[in-house]
Amino acid sequence: MQLHKRDVVEAATSLLDNYGIADLSMRRLARELEVSPGALYWHFANKQQLLGAVADRILAPVGTDDSAAGDWRDRIVSTCGQLREALLSHTDGAELVSASFAAGQSKLMSDVLDRLSTAASEAGVAPANAELAARTVVYYLLGFTADEQSRMQWDAAGADVVRTVWTENPSARFAFGLRLLIDGIAAETEHVLEKTPKVRA
Repeated sequence: MQLHKRDVVEAATSLLDNYGIADLSMRRLARELEVSPGALYWHFANKQQLLGAVADRILAPVGTDDSAAGDWRDRIVSTCGQLREALLSHTDGAELVSASFAAGQSKLMSDVLDRLSTAASEAGVAPANAELAARTVVYYLLGFTADEQSRMQWDAAGADVVRTVWTENPSARFAFGLRLLIDGIAAETEHVLEKTPKVRA
């Protein structure tokens, strides 16, 4: 039976969901597909490329460009909400996507970054800082969600997790942090406007 790239990605995603990123190896994936490890390298030059493809599989539900819908604040909230939901739907989703993003292997994360950069630009952030603003939002989202998933896994394993405000209502906590970042983007815009020389009539 011919092995297709999509079959490799689906099998890798299944292994991720069942065993986590630590057990997602090329050798184990080859055993799962009943092929030699060399057969996988026909489709992916290395594990980083495979993880990038799995990251894009995880991010597929995030949606398409919505630059025409709502103002820049609404688009940041919507994009980040969809992204967080997609990450939480897979075991170690945040950790895997974060690693792929850092390695520049996820096309869909690049698309998300572009969408957030566009929103920051429309907010009035200077062009030189728009991508930095977008990356700051992405880093918050990935870090928050990775921590959230770790806590969920400890809880599922029956660990004695101390219950604090940090473990309660993660969606509300996430929204609070995101709102702080959005307010920061708005404040940066006001700062830029204050520094802009006024043209005399």
